[in-house]
Amino acid sequence: MTITGKYLILILLLCAFAGSDAIAQVDQAASAAFIARVLPDRKNEFLIEEIPQENGRDVFEIESRGTQIVLRGNNGLSIASALNYYLKYYCFCDITWNGTNLNMPEVLPRVTGKLHKNTPYNYRYYLNYCTFNYTMAWWDWERWQKEIDWMAMNGINMPLAITGDEAIWRDVYREMGFTDKELEGFFSGPAYFSWLWMGNIDAWGGPLPQHWMDTHKELQKKILARERSFGMKPVLSAFTGHVPSAFKDKYPAAKVKRTNWDAGFPDVFILDPDDALFEEIGKKYIALQTKEFGTDHLYSSDTFNENIPPTNDSTYLSDMSKKVFRSMTAADPEAVWVMQGWMFHYNNKFWQPQQIKALLNAIPNDQMIILDLYSDAHPIWNRTEAYYGKPWIWNMLQNFGGNISMFGRMRHVAADPAIALHDPESKQMVGIGVAPEGTEQNPALFELMLENVWKDTPTDADEWLKGYARRRYGKATPQMDEAWNILLNTVYSGGLTEGGNESIIVARPTFEKKIDRVLTHIPYGQQKLVKTWGLFIEAGRELKSDGFEYDLVDVTRQVLANYASPLQQQMARSFKDENQVAYKQYSAEFLALMDDMDELLQTRQHFLLGKWITEARANGITEKEKNLYEFNARDLVTLWGDKESGLREYSNRQWAGLISGYYKPRWQMFFHMLDESLKTGKSPDLKTFDSAVKNWEWKWVNKHDNTYSSQPRGNAYEVATRLYKKYYQKIIKTT
Repeated sequence: MTITGKYLILILLLCAFAGSDAIAQVDQAASAAFIARVLPDRKNEFLIEEIPQENGRDVFEIESRGTQIVLRGNNGLSIASALNYYLKYYCFCDITWNGTNLNMPEVLPRVTGKLHKNTPYNYRYYLNYCTFNYTMAWWDWERWQKEIDWMAMNGINMPLAITGDEAIWRDVYREMGFTDKELEGFFSGPAYFSWLWMGNIDAWGGPLPQHWMDTHKELQKKILARERSFGMKPVLSAFTGHVPSAFKDKYPAAKVKRTNWDAGFPDVFILDPDDALFEEIGKKYIALQTKEFGTDHLYSSDTFNENIPPTNDSTYLSDMSKKVFRSMTAADPEAVWVMQGWMFHYNNKFWQPQQIKALLNAIPNDQMIILDLYSDAHPIWNRTEAYYGKPWIWNMLQNFGGNISMFGRMRHVAADPAIALHDPESKQMVGIGVAPEGTEQNPALFELMLENVWKDTPTDADEWLKGYARRRYGKATPQMDEAWNILLNTVYSGGLTEGGNESIIVARPTFEKKIDRVLTHIPYGQQKLVKTWGLFIEAGRELKSDGFEYDLVDVTRQVLANYASPLQQQMARSFKDENQVAYKQYSAEFLALMDDMDELLQTRQHFLLGKWITEARANGITEKEKNLYEFNARDLVTLWGDKESGLREYSNRQWAGLISGYYKPRWQMFFHMLDESLKTGKSPDLKTFDSAVKNWEWKWVNKHDNTYSSQPRGNAYEVATRLYKKYYQKIIKTT
C-alpha cells in the first residue's frame, strides 16, 4: 500500500468516526455535571474551556488561572482526562474500581505554564462481550454512571454497548411473526447474554422476563446518552446469523445450519448469509436499533465466534463476509464493521492466511476495524501482515471468566503498544484498547495500560509503580516501593496462560495438583509474595487508604490461595501413605484455611458473594423473577451450565460466602468419604462421590435463600495481621 493510500484510509475513518463532530465540541453542562460527581465539594475550583482537535485526534490542556484550574479539551472525555491527569500528577490522588484516594490538598496545586497532551490514537476501545456478564450482569444506572465517568477519565472513546439488545431482537422477531412463547426458547438468562449474542447457546438461564427487556432498553438509552455526551462513539451490535430454533419451522425453506459450541449445550441455529433473509433481518435489526438508540455507525458482529465455518473455501468466506457486511449497510450505508480477532487465535488451525485474507479483503478498508483482542500475550497482527492492511486496534485481554487472581503482563502493556505504533509493520494500527472478560480486579494493571492513551512512548513500569503507590496510598513509603517491585516481577510478570494461578480450593475436590478449568501452577517464588505480604503488614501501621486496604486483602488472599496447593498435596500424600495422624492434621488445616480466607474476604465489598446475589435479585419485581436471577448469579460463577457442565469453575471467584458456602462443603464431603475409607480399609469410591457432589452442587445453584452478607464486616488490617502471624512460618517451610 502506498503512503498516500494509507493516509486516505485514516482520513476516511476519521470522518466516519467524527462525522459532524470533527470541530471542537464540549457539552459544558455535561462536563460541569461530571466534575460535580467526582469532586462535589471542589467543583467550583475548575473551569472548562474548549479547544479544537489536533490532526483529527483528541487533545487536552491544563493551566492555572488565579486560584482555579482551567481544563481544556475538544470534547467531554478530553476534559475528563484533563481532570484525571491533574488529580493524579498534581494532587497525587487516584480513582479505581477497587479503592479511591481523593484526599486533596486544601489549596489546589498550581500548574506551571500550560500542560498540553494529545493522543496518538484515533480509537481507544473498551470492553468485551463477556464483561457484560462476568462483571456487569446486574449493574444499575448508578453503577453504570460511575463506570462511564471512569471511562472518560481514562480517555476511552469507543466502548462496546450491548445492554438492552434483547429488547430490540424481541421486537424484530415479533414483527416477523414469532410469539413470545416461541422466543422463550431463544433468549437466555441475563448472566448468559454474551454467549447468546455470539451464537454459542440458546435459552440457558431463561425464560427471560419481559420486564427485564423493557427496563434494560431504557437503561441502554441512558448509557448511550451519557457516553455520547462525553464525545464517545459507542459500538452497537449487528446480526450474526444466530436465530431462534423455531426459525426453521416458520421458514422451512431458509438455509439454516445446526452448530454446536462443544460445551455441553444443545445445538443452535445459524442462518446462512447466502440466504436472502439474512440481509433482511440484519437490515430490520439495525433500523429498529437506530430508531431506539441512535447510531455512531460502528457495529460489532462475529459470525463464527468459537464456531468453525462449514468450509475453508476462500470464495465462500469472501462471499459470506460481503453478505454479513451488506446486512449492515442495507440499513446504514456508513456502517463500519468492528470485528473481534479472537477467532483467529481461538481457532487458529482453521484461520490460516488464505482464510483470513478472504474474510477481510471482501470489505472496504475504510469500513472495517479489527480488534486484535489478545495483543498482550498472543497478537495476531504480527503474523497477518497487520491484518492485510485493515485498520486494527491493539488490545489487552488479561482476564478470563472474571477470575480475580493477581495477574498481568505489566512490562508488556507498558511498552508494547508504543513499540507497535512505531513499527512500520503495524501499518494501520489506529488505536489501543482493553478487552477483559471481567473487570474490577488488578486495578494497577489497567491504570498502567491506559497510561498509553496520551503518549506514544513506552512507560517505565518500575518508576510508574512508585508514583502509583504514592497516589493510591496517600504517601510514598519504602515498604510499598519494594512491595510493588516484587509484585511487578512476580504476579505481574505473567506468562502466556489464560489468566493467573487461582487455587485448588475452588476445584471440585481431588487428589490431583490441578483440575480442568482451574489454574494452580505458581510461576513465581511463593517466598517473594510472602515477603510482599510482610511489607504490606508493616506499612499498614501508617497507611489507611481505601486502595491500600483492598491491596492488603488481595495480596493476603493470593498468598493463602497459593498455600492451599502444598497443603492439599500433603493431605493427599498422607492419605495414600495411610498416615492417619498426618491426614487428619492436613485435612483440618485445609478446611481452616478456607475459613480464614472467607473471614478475610468478608472485610471488603469487592469479595462478597452476597453482594453479587443481592444485586441480581434487585433486578426482579416478582419473587419468580428474583429467584431466576439468583439462579443465574449462582450458576455463572460455579457450574456455568447444568450439573454435568464442562465449563464448571471457568468463572470461579475467591469470594466470601462462595468459599464457606460452596467450596468448603464440597471438600468436607470429600474428606468425609476419605474418613470412611480409612475406617473401613476400603478404597474411596470416587465415582459415587462424583455423582453425590454433582447433585449437591446443582441443589446449591438452585437455592433461593441468600444468607450471604452483602455488606463487609471486620477490620481488614487486623484480620490480615492475625493471618500473617498464623501462616508465615507454615508457608515458608513449604516453599
